[in-house]
Amino acid sequence: VQLQASGGGLVQAGGSLRLSCAASASTFYNYTWGWFRQAPKREREFVAGIGRNGEITSYADSVKGRFTISRDNAKNTVYLQMNSLKPEDTAVYYCAGRIGSIQLGSRYYRFWGQGTQVTVSS
Repeated sequence: VQLQASGGGLVQAGGSLRLSCAASASTFYNYTWGWFRQAPKREREFVAGIGRNGEITSYADSVKGRFTISRDNAKNTVYLQMNSLKPEDTAVYYCAGRIGSIQLGSRYYRFWGQGTQVTVSS
């Protein structure tokens, strides 16, 4: 499975961005998808996850109420809508896929996109 993440960029604090992750897999609907991020000198951390049918989602406490994960199985794409962005959201954002339930640990995800940079200025 190949993943192509896009949508990152430079935005001022309080602004919004929408990340997209397009998957090559024809069995996209079989996978649980997650977004992770990694800031310089920090470990990769879970941001949000979404189950196969899109009804089950999970968010890191730091982004609850600001970020929304969604998926379009017809387009083989998972999204991360990011609102009210803060400078501490600055990081490289990665999409990742796995078979099974949402997991918070990055080691449980088999497929990874290349990452897209999000920079939030104060």
